[in-house]
Amino acid sequence: MSELPSLPPDFVFGAATASYQIEGAVHEDGRGPSIWDSFSREPGRVLHGATGDVTCDHYHRFPEDVALLRELGVGSYRFSIAWPRIQPTGSGPVNHKGLDFYSRLVDELLAAKVEPAATLYHWDLPQALEDLGGWRTRDTAERFGEYTALVAAALADRVPRWITLNEPGCSAFLGYADGHHAPGAKEGTPALAAAHHLLIGHGLAMRALRTAGVREAGITLNLSHVTAASDSAADLAAVVRAETMQKLMWTDPLLRGRYPSAEEETWGELITRQTFRQEGDLELISTPMDFLGINYYTPTVVRDASHRRPDPAVRTATDCRIETVDTPGARRTAMGWAVVPDSLRELLVSLRHEYADALPPVFITENGSAEDDVLSADGQIHDADRIAYLRDHMAAVANAVAEGVDVRGYYVWSLLDNYEWAFGYDRRFGIVHVDYDTLRRTPKDSYRWYQRLIAAQG
Repeated sequence: MSELPSLPPDFVFGAATASYQIEGAVHEDGRGPSIWDSFSREPGRVLHGATGDVTCDHYHRFPEDVALLRELGVGSYRFSIAWPRIQPTGSGPVNHKGLDFYSRLVDELLAAKVEPAATLYHWDLPQALEDLGGWRTRDTAERFGEYTALVAAALADRVPRWITLNEPGCSAFLGYADGHHAPGAKEGTPALAAAHHLLIGHGLAMRALRTAGVREAGITLNLSHVTAASDSAADLAAVVRAETMQKLMWTDPLLRGRYPSAEEETWGELITRQTFRQEGDLELISTPMDFLGINYYTPTVVRDASHRRPDPAVRTATDCRIETVDTPGARRTAMGWAVVPDSLRELLVSLRHEYADALPPVFITENGSAEDDVLSADGQIHDADRIAYLRDHMAAVANAVAEGVDVRGYYVWSLLDNYEWAFGYDRRFGIVHVDYDTLRRTPKDSYRWYQRLIAAQG
């Protein structure tokens, strides 16, 4: 396939999913409620009131989904473990039925010669911990470390690659500042506390994974290449604030062991009055990682927003005088996200320049597009726009590798159409179509394209 990018011979091609988005079976085998079970039942929170009660029913159909992975030819499958299945209330003894599900999934993957890559937290916090303060409290981070130890003790002998947290920026800000995701809060300093405690949880999880002897461990961040809407000083300053919120408040503590220099300018009194940071936290947070996972979908263009709510008591952590604007001339996916593939290369190269030897090897742990898929008369989904998106973003990864960025692998998002959080079932990211009435799986043209790409790469 001449259109395919040239990548290193040991490059890992994979596919990714997340527990709440595909598993269903929310009331089975001792699983406790999560914040997404609660959030999705609050009127107006999720489009059409959709819940993850059934979604793709992966909990019962995982052998069929592993067979799709085997046929696809991927070398690795990134899945997430639902904390409420392992500890229904977020603490205490292990729920063996829940842990057994993931043990069986891992064995099925290994039998199919697909390497398991486990994410420990993909947003489904046990509701019982949220009732005690959730990620606003240090106690949740400590419970996360204990949960990690339980899972690693059971699976570390068979799972070589581990991710502590998926997109802590979304957990902290969409969950505790904007209110768009579970638990649906709109807060200021408590959201910043949540961000810090997520990083503490990561550090504690890394220690637990090291103790268990895992081969590779890291974290996944959702990052975007940020540019200014104009060359004005105000818009350039807005870029600094946007990068502080979206990138530096995660990458600086993780990779440099320090807080970002522009955090006071970004959050003002919300951060200067904080009391949640403690001595030794940065040392824990910056525990060396084997890789950095990056989820990338679209670039960010910002301009200065001239106002901020004056009262810190009602200001949220995302009131940073930033306004996101359209990317001129770009095609948009069904999510409304601009398609600018080269911005992925720009992001990767900028990280390499900024962090140099402090940047560990990189995996693209999510990349893909939601499209307005149509089931054709032949019963197939001819998703040419998704194929173009994947092809061009893989080319951007290959170009970044050519410029010296150590990218080790790429996971397409997503293997299956699934529950797309606050959008419910109205957005389809999968390379496999799921009929939500019958749960029938149908590989799309993009699945076959990715299959050929993997085969061509050897």
